[in-house]
Amino acid sequence: MYPYTTIVTCLAVALYFFFALQVARARARYGVKLPAITGNADFERIYRIQVNAVEWAPIFLPSLWLCAIYLGDAVAALIGAVGVIGRIVYFLGYREAVPKRTPGFAIQALACTVLWIGALGGAAWRLVHG
Repeated sequence: MYPYTTIVTCLAVALYFFFALQVARARARYGVKLPAITGNADFERIYRIQVNAVEWAPIFLPSLWLCAIYLGDAVAALIGAVGVIGRIVYFLGYREAVPKRTPGFAIQALACTVLWIGALGGAAWRLVHG
């Protein structure tokens, strides 16, 4: 079983849901009617936070779980938690100004890369060493 990885996955999903709610709230606040996604810079930054999270989800979630399978639950969950924290830092920075998104983006991208390398490396190791 993978209780730690499950918890990190649920935290990530909750964060994705939170970002979606922030977009809906920003639409109302800044008067950006559906289907528009432009027109107010403050709205556009909130929208990009949510879209970027969705863009990275297919990289983060499979890598998290494959890393848990091949390297262990606690290792994957710890790295995954760093990725979730990176997403939060990204949100806090980007909602203020575009240049402030970089630290959070770097944290989550590094976490995703380490998870992916762990998954691929672990799978290759098992393939070679049985």
